[in-house]
Amino acid sequence: MAAFEYIALDKRGRQKKGTLEADSGRQVRQQLREMQLAPLNVEPAAESQKSRKSYSLFYARGMSPLELALFTRQMATLLAASLPLEEALRAVAQQTEKRHISNLIMAVRSRVLEGHSLAQSMAEYPHTFNDMFRSTIAAGEQSGFLDSVFDNLADYTEQRFESRRNVEMAMIYPIVLMFLALAIVGFLLVYIVPDIVGVFENSGQDLPALTSGLISLSEFVQSYILLILLLVAMCIFGVRYLLSQPDIRKSWDKRKLELPLVGKIARGGNTARYSSTLSILTSSSVPLVEAMQIASEVVNNVWIKERLATATQHVSEGTSLRAALDSAGYFPPMMLHMVASGEASGELDTMLAKVSHYQQKELERLVGTLVKLFEPFMLLFMGGMVMTIVLAVLLPILNMNELLG
Repeated sequence: MAAFEYIALDKRGRQKKGTLEADSGRQVRQQLREMQLAPLNVEPAAESQKSRKSYSLFYARGMSPLELALFTRQMATLLAASLPLEEALRAVAQQTEKRHISNLIMAVRSRVLEGHSLAQSMAEYPHTFNDMFRSTIAAGEQSGFLDSVFDNLADYTEQRFESRRNVEMAMIYPIVLMFLALAIVGFLLVYIVPDIVGVFENSGQDLPALTSGLISLSEFVQSYILLILLLVAMCIFGVRYLLSQPDIRKSWDKRKLELPLVGKIARGGNTARYSSTLSILTSSSVPLVEAMQIASEVVNNVWIKERLATATQHVSEGTSLRAALDSAGYFPPMMLHMVASGEASGELDTMLAKVSHYQQKELERLVGTLVKLFEPFMLLFMGGMVMTIVLAVLLPILNMNELLG
């Protein structure tokens, strides 16, 4: 059976959308008529492999990190209850309220019913199920412990989502505060300052340097606000274009690691992601060399990724993981010692999980400290700008009082 996506009309002329399983589109139309629905459009939920080279917007959406974590946890729960794989997929598809996710899961189920493995079926949707996810599932299918693998993956995806959300939540407040500060200052310069200070300018008296400077700044912002916004946008897109060039990106990523604070954040984040991914893969019986190749893909620093490729080659030649990572550089000594301990004790996956947890907590602590330092800085910036504008308005009034006195 294959999954088909349909659009139909009910008796009241309202449009209905959904997914049905059948052997053919004709059978789906028959089922819709039996449900007293008039079919308008019926098409396979899963496209052929050739046409899938160009994803439609529908499938490119995939699942968000939270939706993937929920899907993984539901699958782990259902498989642990001894529910057959295809029935578990159907139950999860029916559980979700989002149509595009339901169709995606039903399309994966159709591939499973056709005789493909779950990992192969998920390979049709790399935007949702990455290499690490599929390799772990494949290892679970081969070992016969798919429920345990899904349980490990559920813990991993939930932990990744929580960690990412904690960092993002910590960054929201200072970012909003910064934009509000810039918006308030811009509004004062464009609309308020000209009306207030213009009164003194028209009086013919000599204005203080601060007031004259503020008037000039206000006139400049008023005259070139669109040009300023255009230049800012061009700078942003220009930087993004330059960083999309491989050589420039690699050079920048290498230089970034040498910066005092930025480098520490970059090393900590990449270490946490790499060790966490390597832990879940090795605990799922994925060979170490293959696990290192897959885990390096989650590293977003190009320079570290190249160094990890060399480390993977060393491990394939017989070098220990600890020595290979040490030669790669940029990994903290604590991680290297725990990896060595894990290799000696045979508990490498456990040690890697501990390293990941520690590095993630350290990263969150560092980001949280920076955010707390950034907040008073932005308040001081806003207070300083407002005080400057108030002084620019008050100084001409004080000068006028002195002249009258």
